[in-house]
Amino acid sequence: MAHIGTFTAQGNSFTGTVRTLTLNVKVKFVPNDKESENAPDYRIQAGGNYEIGAAWKKVSKAERPYLSVTLDDPSFPGTIYARLVEGEDGAHNLIWSRSKND
Repeated sequence: MAHIGTFTAQGNSFTGTVRTLTLNVKVKFVPNDKESENAPDYRIQAGGNYEIGAAWKKVSKAERPYLSVTLDDPSFPGTIYARLVEGEDGAHNLIWSRSKND
């Protein structure tokens, strides 16, 4: 797994940048008004108005909360699956994985 972004909590949202060899985009995790139990907890926006993904609240086996993240856009080579986890320093790190199950 690779570190592809660092985010800062701002109230109920998170802001930061996703950086890979082909991406360098500022994004914001915005709380979602859930209309169903399966709806995402956050919508992920780029450029202020473009939705490029969603995130769901989860808890790890070690009882640590994280966000399960899916990013997708026609300009991406493929869907990005990642986890947003809080680091020891309080920053939130976006960690890329090969598939949804990693």
